[in-house]
Amino acid sequence: MVTVMVEQVDRIEDLRRRKAMAEAGGGQGRISVQHAKGKMTARERVELLLDKGSFMEVDALVEHRCRDFDMDRNVISGDGVVCGHGTIDGRLVYCFAQDFTVYGGSLGEMHGLKICKIQDMALKTGAPIIGLNDSGGARIQEGVASLGSYAEIFFRNVRASGVIPQISVIMGPCAGGAVYSPAITDFVVMVDKTAHMFITGPEVIKTVTNEEVSFEELGGASTHATRSGVTHFTAEDDEGAIGIVRELVSLLPSNNLEKAPVLMTDDPFDRACEALENLIPEDSSQPYDMLLAVEEILDRGSFLEVQADFATNIIAGFGRLGGHTIGVVANQPMFLAGCLDIDASIKAARFVRFCDAFNIPLLTFVDVPGFLPGASQEWGGIIRHGAKLLYAFAEATVPKLTVITRKAYGGAYDVMSSKHIRGDYNIAWPSAELAVMGAQGAVQIIHRKRIESSKNPDQERGRLVDDYAETFANPYKAAALGYLDDVVQPLETRAALTRALGALLEKEEVRPARKHGNIPL
Repeated sequence: MVTVMVEQVDRIEDLRRRKAMAEAGGGQGRISVQHAKGKMTARERVELLLDKGSFMEVDALVEHRCRDFDMDRNVISGDGVVCGHGTIDGRLVYCFAQDFTVYGGSLGEMHGLKICKIQDMALKTGAPIIGLNDSGGARIQEGVASLGSYAEIFFRNVRASGVIPQISVIMGPCAGGAVYSPAITDFVVMVDKTAHMFITGPEVIKTVTNEEVSFEELGGASTHATRSGVTHFTAEDDEGAIGIVRELVSLLPSNNLEKAPVLMTDDPFDRACEALENLIPEDSSQPYDMLLAVEEILDRGSFLEVQADFATNIIAGFGRLGGHTIGVVANQPMFLAGCLDIDASIKAARFVRFCDAFNIPLLTFVDVPGFLPGASQEWGGIIRHGAKLLYAFAEATVPKLTVITRKAYGGAYDVMSSKHIRGDYNIAWPSAELAVMGAQGAVQIIHRKRIESSKNPDQERGRLVDDYAETFANPYKAAALGYLDDVVQPLETRAALTRALGALLEKEEVRPARKHGNIPL
């Protein structure tokens, strides 16, 4: 009996020793190097991400199976990734955090299969999944087994797309095939200066193309935030990145069968937006900051902008209206006069499709003079890319609210969630101008011969422009045709939208059965 008890104690001590080794990761020396770089460890990141004491780890004792290149002499429990589940604001989430102190966070067969198990559990339970990426890439010693695990992850990313929110946080290197999992997920957060994403690194690029480029220039957070649009949010450090994730999760539903959490607000639903009364300049060619309108109308302090530094001629982001999460798309006259171009169309289309997939109503602010003209835009495929935004808005069946603040010209008017592609509640301010084009351009086309034959062409052009503007540069023609549900004063906008949203929350719209549409990718 005594012998049995001693054996039981030994086994418990052995378990404790194994768990302690798994928690130690690559050891204190490597942890210190991680800290010296301004980076947290995988376990520190998970603890900060989740509610205190809520983390439950899975597969802490998993080990790799590689016996080549002396890997059998270097076996660390956990295999370089910490996986499990916990809560954010009391709501279930699944997560994994790659541990750079263990094999440089490289993804081997078992490392990848641990992530796959978490992905499967998240999909089964209808909970968001968050990946904290900090990895040297595929584990070369494991060869095709490593690549196989990557592909298994990619497949699950696609299967979960539109079913559960998927968020990727890049907190270190992410190169080669590793970048495709974050690219498939819904949102990417990068840590400035420490995170890098690229398919091929600077050395390979120099060898193949003779280009010289630094890690930061090629794939740093700033590059992907401003030029490629790969990342949606940029943080100064690990703590900031995790804070963004927690805020984002608070705005989203857990899955596509639920609605986003409703947050009680003390901001009156019928608050008068007096700050908007003088927002629109008298001169219609002058810019103004649409972000002021967005922030004034939404619940105070609730707006979280997405891809703020990419395609700045359009605004996208989440906020709350009367406590309900709402997705916002808005033309920004401060940049390119608010024209739609290739990048803006792609940015907004993907955002609209996310909102539609997860039952998040859409609020669109319109001040668009048209699509950006130019050979580079035409050759770059503005027809195809612009059609993506049209497709996304037309496809969306969530409640759609639209406010036309000033210009709504040409095909861009149609694209920006117009009544014709099934906007549910479309209103305009008195400053709105709905027309095929601006008065100057229209008069030049319609009355060219009349102007040329006039004794005073400039005077005649001016008179015709004024006549056209008086007739068409207003919202009342569209309102008379039923294309607008109302024309409201700017200060009334919040009250009108909040009431309309309340009426539309239980909206249902059935579309023809199909496997899926064929969006112009």
